[in-house]
Amino acid sequence: MPNRLAHETSPYLLQHADNPVDWWPWSPEAFEEARERGVPVLLSVGYSSCHWCHVMAHESFEDETTAAYLNEHFVSVKVDREERPDIDAVYMEAVQAATGQGGWPMTVFLTADGEPFYFGTYFPPAPRHGMPSFRQILEGVKAAWTGRRDEVGEVAGKIVRDLSSRELAHSGTGLPGEAELSQALLGLTRDYDEQHGGFGGAPKFPPSMSLEFLLRHFTRTGAEGALQMAADSCEAMARGGIYDQLGGGFARYSVDRAWVVPHFEKMLYDNALLCRVYAHLWRATGSELARRVALETADFMVRELRTNEGGYASALDADSDDGTGRHVEGAFYVWTPAQLAEVLGERDGQAAARHFGVTEEGTFEEGASVLQLPPDGGPLDTSVRERLLAARELRERPGRDDKVVAAWNGLAIAALAETGALFDRPDLVERATEAADLLVRVHMDAHARLTRTSKDGRAGLNAGVLEDYGDVAEGFLALAGVTGEGVWLEFAGFLLDIVLDQFVGERGALYDTAHDAEKLIRRPQDPTDNATPSGWTAAAQALLSYAAHTGSEAHRSAGEGALGVVNALGPRAPRFIGWGLAAAEALLDGPREVAVVGASTDPRTSALHRTALLSSAPGAVVAVGAPDSEEFPLLAGRPLVDGGPAAYVCRRFTCDAPVTTPEELAQALG
Repeated sequence: MPNRLAHETSPYLLQHADNPVDWWPWSPEAFEEARERGVPVLLSVGYSSCHWCHVMAHESFEDETTAAYLNEHFVSVKVDREERPDIDAVYMEAVQAATGQGGWPMTVFLTADGEPFYFGTYFPPAPRHGMPSFRQILEGVKAAWTGRRDEVGEVAGKIVRDLSSRELAHSGTGLPGEAELSQALLGLTRDYDEQHGGFGGAPKFPPSMSLEFLLRHFTRTGAEGALQMAADSCEAMARGGIYDQLGGGFARYSVDRAWVVPHFEKMLYDNALLCRVYAHLWRATGSELARRVALETADFMVRELRTNEGGYASALDADSDDGTGRHVEGAFYVWTPAQLAEVLGERDGQAAARHFGVTEEGTFEEGASVLQLPPDGGPLDTSVRERLLAARELRERPGRDDKVVAAWNGLAIAALAETGALFDRPDLVERATEAADLLVRVHMDAHARLTRTSKDGRAGLNAGVLEDYGDVAEGFLALAGVTGEGVWLEFAGFLLDIVLDQFVGERGALYDTAHDAEKLIRRPQDPTDNATPSGWTAAAQALLSYAAHTGSEAHRSAGEGALGVVNALGPRAPRFIGWGLAAAEALLDGPREVAVVGASTDPRTSALHRTALLSSAPGAVVAVGAPDSEEFPLLAGRPLVDGGPAAYVCRRFTCDAPVTTPEELAQALG
């Protein structure tokens, strides 16, 4: 019989709806139940495409004996971290503080007041490698709860006090300048992997936001070293196993430092961010590899992640059936030489093995290889990739998390709009517009408050957090610049006004949740960029862009105030503030404002508009339309020149003399 999770919209929660565990969703009722019964709360946090979440579910939560013990002695609460990043952030901070590490599934034991007192991540069903079994953990927690309740309460209270004392010491005195950005570049250079690209060792994650900073820094300063790090990292990833050489798109991370073997789940946010980075790399260098990867990644998102409602699903699982009934990681993606020969024939199979680096020994498990693109792999007939892709489609596909997350769709809108504009793919711009329409229809209420998620066109119950407002505004602003439709600028303004009203604290500090959000044991506040831009830095960039479009001093001041954190983090931890550094580059450059005035039917207007979009000026905003169009404040007072289209390049609404040809505009933006 299904448990309470059967009524949820989250695919992750629905995966546990038939567990024998009597799960509760996060709710006041769950904690009241624990209080009335006098038992602790087991909080289990994960997400749909999490490999070890699936493992622990199969081993423990589907086990009748374990479930019976949980149901008798605990109130069990299941949370999708992608739906409730605030809950995840608060308790992950406690886990990391107590254990020195974190991860998912996250396993935390709480009092009925939500105070944590014991922590962990994955626990096996039997003791393994010095790790206790999940049952041993449950029995130990129960014994402590029943025999040493006062001690448990003291521990929980101390943990909450320690977390509360960690209020961010925000360095908001002054804006990041040349010195701070130069120090950040030096820090990235120290961490740079000269042999394989990227930063640090294994596991290695795509450094999307740091790459965007490097590209912007090169454009503004001409620092060739910054461009080289970005270009070499992008090439290494594109040639590695982390990139799907048949279907396009990137896996979440590489388990090794050489990008060979990925953790095979594919996340919308990674692909949106990387699609944009590769498009911007092409814009800066003309790299054909960057062009191909940007377009293939955009096409992957549309083909495999687009929902029936026009939004974009969160993720594809890492696991699928390998053809023998086993559900294993990477089964959909890996190949052996024999499998290549079976599909292609002996001759083409051998050529494909050389081209994609497939060996008898294999690069993955059980003699299988992840497809790569080694430089010495040799040529390949153009039909081979299509034949392999068709054969792969006959395999069981990984599961898809169809949940639409507002923030990640904002990132996808920006990527698809810009990629479509740069490479003359109006279909991609249309897909971006459809996703934006969905966010307005389903995720925004009459007061422009955002809902975090939706599924099948139905909004979820969880309020949007700061990253939702920042990333969706970023997507709308990109779409406004590409389409010339001012309604997207207007919607971005609605969202950013809520940021000013609900998320800004003292001295420019930002919070991840709104002032009127559900109160947790601590109000989450994290400016560091991780796999995605933090809400803090996403909002800062969007505020600056909106101010460049409108001249709003309130939005610019808030954006500048938020970037004070770059002074504190950029010089000593640049890898974890990449989007903040990219926003700081835009601020140092202006950001520049380009107003293109002219009739939409005039090809000269289109040529100027395209030239503006092709500019690599950091964070530049573009408005296009008729002179004095009310849709874009940038167009006010910008007349035609000799009756024809013209472009104005401005900073803080102070403009240079207008230009009338693409060549002149490119020079003005150079």
